Amino acid sequence: MLTAIIDYESGNLHSAHKAFERMAREVDAGDVVVTADAGVVAGADRIVLPGDGAFPACMAALKGSGGLYDAMVEAVEIKARPFLGICVGMQLMATIGREYEDTPGLDWIKGEVTRITPSDPALKVPHMGWNDLIIDHPHPVFADLKTGDHAYFVHSYHMAVSDPAERLAHVEYGGDVTAIIGRDTMLGMQFHPEKSQQTGLRLIANFLTWTP
Repeated sequence: MLTAIIDYESGNLHSAHKAFERMAREVDAGDVVVTADAGVVAGADRIVLPGDGAFPACMAALKGSGGLYDAMVEAVEIKARPFLGICVGMQLMATIGREYEDTPGLDWIKGEVTRITPSDPALKVPHMGWNDLIIDHPHPVFADLKTGDHAYFVHSYHMAVSDPAERLAHVEYGGDVTAIIGRDTMLGMQFHPEKSQQTGLRLIANFLTWTP
C-alpha cells in the first residue's frame, strides 16, 4: 500500500508528510512518500494533493510539473484511486476558481471557488484559526468524530458546492464556509488536517483506511 503526496512546489509538505506517516504506521496503511514523479503517482494506491497559495498559480504549477497532472487525473478518474485534496488542493477539485482571474479547475466537484464574505464586518479575511466542524452528511471519514470537533483553517477563498450532497461538512464564519467535500473516491478538506491535532489525525487515519 502506497500513499503519494504530490509535490508540485506549492506549499511546505514536511508537516503533512510527518502526519500521514505517523497515522499510516498506527493503522498499518503502508508507506507514504512525497513525490514529484508522475510514475509514482500513477502507481500509488492513494493520492494526496496539498496546496498553498493562489488557485491560478497552483493549477499552473500542477499542469507544468512533468506529467503529474495527467498521472493524477488518470489515477483518480480511470483507476478510481482514493484522493484527498487539502486547502488549495481541495479548491482545485472545483469547476472554476475566481481568485484573481477565472481559472478552470478539475471539475470533480461541481462548484466555484469564491472569496469568503462574512456577514459580520468584524470577522477578518483570511479566515485564520480554529473553527468547529459541522457535519452535514455521514461519511466513513468521520468515524470517531462528531460535530463540534475543531480544525485549523488558513484561507481567504472557499468552495461553493453546486450539489449540497457533496458538501460533507462546513463551519460558521459569518455564514457557511465549506470545510469538507466529497463524492465517490474523492475527498477534499479546506483546513489543514496535519495541523488540526487529534481531529486532523483521525481524519487522516480514516482516509488511509477508507475503502470506497
